[in-house]
Amino acid sequence: MPHEWTRPPSETGPVEAELQLWPYRSLPKRGFAGFVGGTAALIALPLLMVLGTPVLWALLPFLAAAVAAIWWALARSYRDGEVIERLEIRPDRIRLTRRDRGRPERVWEADPYWVELRLHEGERPVPGYLTLRGAGREVELGAFLPEDERRALAEDLQRLLARIGRR
Repeated sequence: MPHEWTRPPSETGPVEAELQLWPYRSLPKRGFAGFVGGTAALIALPLLMVLGTPVLWALLPFLAAAVAAIWWALARSYRDGEVIERLEIRPDRIRLTRRDRGRPERVWEADPYWVELRLHEGERPVPGYLTLRGAGREVELGAFLPEDERRALAEDLQRLLARIGRR
């Protein structure tokens, strides 16, 4: 699951919670190396038929370039997907921090009493678009999450905000 309560909300006492969100990875790092290695092995298999002939040297640069291109494309996908959102909820402050690779950290803060949680239906780029509005701004939360997880997250956050006394 691409989100985790690093400090789960307690049922008693002051509401303090911390949530980290990140994009889902269908291919883990170990699988990445295995996929590239398997691709290289499958590409090399037909080369056994042309061992010792000049055809091998004609095909080898193109096949090596294909493996290198697959490696580069998957590595680029991993780099572009290095996004982490961290939501900290305290009785007096709610803070959302977003870290994107190669960009400065973006921070949004508001008083949780005035924060409005909205789950937009059909009017935004994705179904179940989740936003927090407060302190004069509206920020998206977990736009990279699947729709069902955004909906479950909205329910959890709605309960937390209600405990703060907002609703």
